[in-house]
Amino acid sequence: MFSNFAHCLQYILMAYTSLEICAGAGGQALGLEMAGFDHVVLVEYEKEYCECLRLNRPRWNVQCMDVRQFDGKPYRGRIDLLAGGVPCPPFSVAGKQLGPDDERDLFPQMLRLVEEVEPKTVMIENVRGFLGKQFDTYRASIIARLNRLGYNVHLRLLNASDYGVPQLRPRAVVIGVRTDIYDSFTFPQPHPEQTVTVGEAIGDLMAANGWRNVGRWQTQANRVAPTLVGGSKKHGGPDLGPTRAREAWAEMGIDGRGIANEAPAVDFDGMPRLTPRMMARLQGFPDQWHFGNRKTAACRMIGNAFPPPVAKAVGQMIKQVLDYADIDSRSTTEISCRAVG
Repeated sequence: MFSNFAHCLQYILMAYTSLEICAGAGGQALGLEMAGFDHVVLVEYEKEYCECLRLNRPRWNVQCMDVRQFDGKPYRGRIDLLAGGVPCPPFSVAGKQLGPDDERDLFPQMLRLVEEVEPKTVMIENVRGFLGKQFDTYRASIIARLNRLGYNVHLRLLNASDYGVPQLRPRAVVIGVRTDIYDSFTFPQPHPEQTVTVGEAIGDLMAANGWRNVGRWQTQANRVAPTLVGGSKKHGGPDLGPTRAREAWAEMGIDGRGIANEAPAVDFDGMPRLTPRMMARLQGFPDQWHFGNRKTAACRMIGNAFPPPVAKAVGQMIKQVLDYADIDSRSTTEISCRAVG
């Protein structure tokens, strides 16, 4: 009797397993965790990002290594979701859009791991540029490869501002569902009306030092932000992007030429700059998520992250697919559990 009860309890508390590559500072991993996924392993190459992951989630199994050296075969049959935000520069304007000719393109590694791991579902995130006409052939080849590996594929451009994040931040999301599983996947419904503005999101942080003009600033910042950028290690200090992006930030009363260490002083006059904590909140991270003490590194980690609320919304829809996939075993277990009661 006790053994059967324990089995039922384990069934009720069951979480789905995930393996994530290119984990970065944990935006996607955090969102998927909130959606109900238990990370078996997270693979990340950069040391500072690995330290960030371990700082915030000591229990996570973080493998700090080049994904090209990561062997997925030991995880075959153990993973419900293989996820990853493969590097964006090969498909971004700033990265010169070299696509498959860019040495940073890790789509081949993701596809290799799909073949090795055979997860039930796959989630791949990248910039809007991935959907550009110049990548039609490459994109079609990726989808065809997933099809040959036994996956139905869904592809859509999602705006973070439709899922509670106060910035537009369009991202291409690819979902694969193994063909032996009933494919009930649909992308989450957008709810832009539920998204707060920049002024609402970080007004309290701007007012932390008693800034007298915060109310007037909040009125000016009553809109959704342009996309935050993270930049690269090769190009200078932290800021909010090139001239056009800075102009958009200036319209909200924010100086995008740099990042501040703290909120404006009481008598500050002019346009304030964002702090790393403000950037993190605009990216959808909780205030308890820490990025270390180095401002430049923190801003790069934040700006390059996938917003946790978007990952959560997509993850919840993937979880529904897995729930349907388990319906037969669930029915059997539920009958057994009712017998216990």
